[in-house]
Amino acid sequence: MPKLDIFHGTVRHALEKEGWIITDDPLKLEIGKRRVYIDLGAERLIAAEKDAIKIAVEIKSFVGKSDFKDLEDALGQYVLYQKILNAQHNERVLYLAVSEIVFKGIFSEEIGQLVLSDPNFHLLVFQEDTELIQQWIPNLIPTL
Repeated sequence: MPKLDIFHGTVRHALEKEGWIITDDPLKLEIGKRRVYIDLGAERLIAAEKDAIKIAVEIKSFVGKSDFKDLEDALGQYVLYQKILNAQHNERVLYLAVSEIVFKGIFSEEIGQLVLSDPNFHLLVFQEDTELIQQWIPNLIPTL
């Protein structure tokens, strides 16, 4: 099992505060002889539809020497995990979770804006100290 990101508990608590049920911690996927672990799997009931929305969340702290290198690594994981989820669990939407500080940093730069312009990329922005979700990009999550 991989080492937990430093914000693992923060993101888990933020999701739970919004009514998400954590179904997998971590969400284990197998492809051939390989195993990958996405940090969290969660679902939330949609009252009006009597159905559930399911997500997978990969948490990244961006504490390396370079935000650019951290972005490269995070995007590589994101693309790989998204392809595996699409093949095996296409009911789940994959989100990359980053702190508000990271969002206001590299994601406010031109390179970050380019990433955010991809309609297949989903970002969850959380606030470290309050353990709250600041925004979903794009916002596909219905309000209760």
